[in-house]
Amino acid sequence: MRKALRWLLSLVVLIGTVSAAGTATAASPADSRTTTDIKDRILAIPGMSLIEEKPYPGYRFFVLEYTQPVDHRDRSRGTFRQRLTLLHKDTGRPTVFHTSGYEVSTRPWRSEPTSIVDGNQVSLEYRFFTPSRPAPADWSKLDIWQAASDQHRVFTALKPLYDRRWLATGTSKGGMTATYYERFYPRDMDAVVAYVAPNDVVEKEDSAYDRFFDTVGTAECRARLAALQREALVRRAPLQKKYRAWADAEGATFRTVGSLDRAYEAVVLDFAWAFWQYHGESDCAGIPDAATATDQVVYDTIDTYSGWAYYTDQGLEPAVPYYYQAATELGSPGLRMDHLKGLTRYGYQPARNFVPREIPLPRFKPWVMRDVDTWVRTRAQRMLFVYGANDPWGAERFRVDKGARDSYVFAAPGANHGAGVADLVEAQRAKATARIQAWAGIAPEAVRTDPRLDRRVLDRQRTLRP
Repeated sequence: MRKALRWLLSLVVLIGTVSAAGTATAASPADSRTTTDIKDRILAIPGMSLIEEKPYPGYRFFVLEYTQPVDHRDRSRGTFRQRLTLLHKDTGRPTVFHTSGYEVSTRPWRSEPTSIVDGNQVSLEYRFFTPSRPAPADWSKLDIWQAASDQHRVFTALKPLYDRRWLATGTSKGGMTATYYERFYPRDMDAVVAYVAPNDVVEKEDSAYDRFFDTVGTAECRARLAALQREALVRRAPLQKKYRAWADAEGATFRTVGSLDRAYEAVVLDFAWAFWQYHGESDCAGIPDAATATDQVVYDTIDTYSGWAYYTDQGLEPAVPYYYQAATELGSPGLRMDHLKGLTRYGYQPARNFVPREIPLPRFKPWVMRDVDTWVRTRAQRMLFVYGANDPWGAERFRVDKGARDSYVFAAPGANHGAGVADLVEAQRAKATARIQAWAGIAPEAVRTDPRLDRRVLDRQRTLRP
C-alpha cells in the first residue's frame, strides 16, 4: 500500500499538482527529479515560495511559504500563506515533520527525533498564528481537522522529493498536533513521537490535576509554594499597586480578561503550575519564606515564575488561537485549589475568558477529544508518547490499550515539561531510540549527531498553556 501511494505521489509531481485554488498546474522542467539543486526542486512545487535561505554548514535551511486553502472542504473560501521551514540534509535520509502547535522558529535546529534519525526536518507553523493567518480571519476554520489537513497537503507536496520514511513529532501542543494529524491521516506518517502531549478527554472532569498537585514533589516543597500563593492573595491590595504602576508604565491593558484584578488573580493561581512545568524539586529552596518575605520579594517571585505581563491584552494576543481552540475543542484544566479557599474571587478561569469578545465562540465540542482518545487507545500504530513525571500537563495523558500496535507511553522520572527520550530510564531510553530508528528505516551506526543543532532548549513561556 505504501509503495502504491509513493508511486501515485510521484505521478502527481510529473503530471502537475492541484494548487490551493483548485487549478492544475503543468509540470515545468524544474519539476523533474533530475534537477540537481534542492532549492529549485522545492520551489517548483506549485504554491511554494521562498522567504529566505539561511546558510548553515553541512545543511540547507529554507524559510518558506505555502499557499493553503482557508477551508479544506471548500476551496472557494480563499487561501492564505502558511510559513514553514525546511532543514535539508539529504533526500536519502528520513524526514521528520515537526510542529510546535504555535509559531514556527526561523532558526536552524533539530528536534530530538531528527537527531535520533539524523534526518531532514520540516517545521510547520500552525494556522492562525501570525503571520500564518487568513485575512480576514474566519475563526470557525481554526480546528484540529483543518490543521491536520494543512500538514497533509505539505506532506503530499514534499513527499516526492523526500521519498524515504517520515515521522511526525512535536512537543506539548505540538505533540497534540502530531497526534491529531495521525488520527485524520494515518497513512501519511510512518510513525509519531509526541512529547508531553495533554489529553483532556472530558472537559469538565479535571480531578487528575488536583491529584497531581497533591502528590508532586515533597510535602515541604508543595507547602512552600502554596504559602507564597496564599500570601500573594492576602496582600492583594499592596501588590496590586505595584502591578498597576507597572501596567501604566508599560501601557498594558486588560480588556480581554476584564480587569487588572482578574489578571492579577490568574497570574497568582498559575504560580505552582508554572513552577512544576518549567522547574523542579531542586529549585524549591529558592522560593522565599512567605511569612517573612517583603511585598517586593513576593511580587518579584510571582513574576519570575508566572509573569505579570501574561494576562494583559498584549501578553494574550499571540496566544489567542490556542485559547480559541481550548475553548472549542481541546479543553483546558480546571483546579479546585482548596488551599486558597476564601481568598480567590474568580477561581481557575476557563479558556474562553482569554479570547477577545469580538471573536465569536461556538459551543464546546466534547466529542472531538473523545474521538481522538478512543482512536489512539484502540488503533494507534507506531506511536510513542513521552512525558515528564513532574509535569502538570502530563496529569491527563494519552494511553495505548490492547488495540494499539507497536505503541508506547513512557514517563521520565523527575522530569518537567521539557522531558525527552534522553531523560527516560535506561531501558526505556534504549527501547524508544531503537523503535524510532527502526520506524525511520535506519541503522544506529548510520546516525551522526550534531551538537550545533541538537541543543535542547526548553521554551519557558511562563504561562498556563501547553
